[in-house]
Amino acid sequence: MSAASDREDVNSMSLTCVRNLFIKHKVSPKDIGRLEVGTETIIDKAKSVKTTLMDLFKETGNHDVEGVTTFNACYGGTNALFSTINWVQSNSWDGRYGLVVCADVAVYPKGSARPTGGCGAIAMLIGPNAPLVFDDVRATFIDNSYDFYKPNPCKLNSLKNYSL
Repeated sequence: MSAASDREDVNSMSLTCVRNLFIKHKVSPKDIGRLEVGTETIIDKAKSVKTTLMDLFKETGNHDVEGVTTFNACYGGTNALFSTINWVQSNSWDGRYGLVVCADVAVYPKGSARPTGGCGAIAMLIGPNAPLVFDDVRATFIDNSYDFYKPNPCKLNSLKNYSL
């Protein structure tokens, strides 16, 4: 289990992850045409992680980078990946790489959920001639259920008389 220090957050982990990808793979921020982030960690409800990551693009003058941050539990990263693959396969693709960042800091209280907590970040380049190929066939199942940590509002006392 990984844990973030009090000097780290989802933004700092994402910045480090993307910067390391640029250095390790000799990719310039100019080579990126889409940046999509998936997370469930919200630091500032008005400012996305993607906006923070744009600091890495300033020096090269690349401000033409499509994409958003998707806040949606575990599916946020999957959505970011699917959206970026769709962009590369569309008429909107301009030949530059798509960059997908999935990052999260999950801290749970003592109890059975704590071992599933932790933190991490990954950055993936999406483009042609990739070593990993995604099949065109895919499916998604999403259900409005409550997991081990998030409260079920239908069971809260204040909503006792709530009905549909």
